[in-house]
Amino acid sequence: MQGIVCAKLNKNHGISEKWVPQCLSIDEQSALVDEIRQIATQAPLFVPKMPNTGKPMSIRMTNCGPLGWVTTKEDGYRYQETHPETGTPWPKIPQSLLNLWDKLTDYPKPPQACLVNFYEASAKMGLHQDKDEEVFDAPALSISLGDTCLFRIGGENRKDPTKSFKLQSGDVMLLTGKSRMAFHGVDKIYPGTSTLLKQDGRINLTLRRVTD
Repeated sequence: MQGIVCAKLNKNHGISEKWVPQCLSIDEQSALVDEIRQIATQAPLFVPKMPNTGKPMSIRMTNCGPLGWVTTKEDGYRYQETHPETGTPWPKIPQSLLNLWDKLTDYPKPPQACLVNFYEASAKMGLHQDKDEEVFDAPALSISLGDTCLFRIGGENRKDPTKSFKLQSGDVMLLTGKSRMAFHGVDKIYPGTSTLLKQDGRINLTLRRVTD
């Protein structure tokens, strides 16, 4: 892991997220992508669907860890111990990610879920809060792999002003404290900005603690 210097971005409504540019070296990124491919072999990518409408999201995803985040038309957003299509338990979180959590979060308990989101070149993620967990004192740690994205973050209310900036492969974002409940999303993927993946697109990994 390269030297870690957290760059604090300007504050929105007292919210200050932490951005660690190029936290992972190219070798560390490549090794992590190999581990993610193994996870996707055991727990295949699926298309999450919006509650009530059943509208498919533009990303594909899977999970690793004791719990995984899923959403379906019938049952909505939730965490569960098994893959929604195969019914099998999620693979373990790679040790490299657990080490990163320990190094950056200073939180006494390990993450219970790692969301693996794959963005194709046209994929987006609307502004949202991560609020399906039972506890919110733990940070959310996000890792970018592959093509650069345009990331947007605001305040704790949807109508608060937002700030946008580019996240590159190897960057790490930490939402902690007041920023843990900030609205955030991905507005755009910039195809061809990274050679890490075999095809255009971006992988985002998000580590979360779900229960106390």
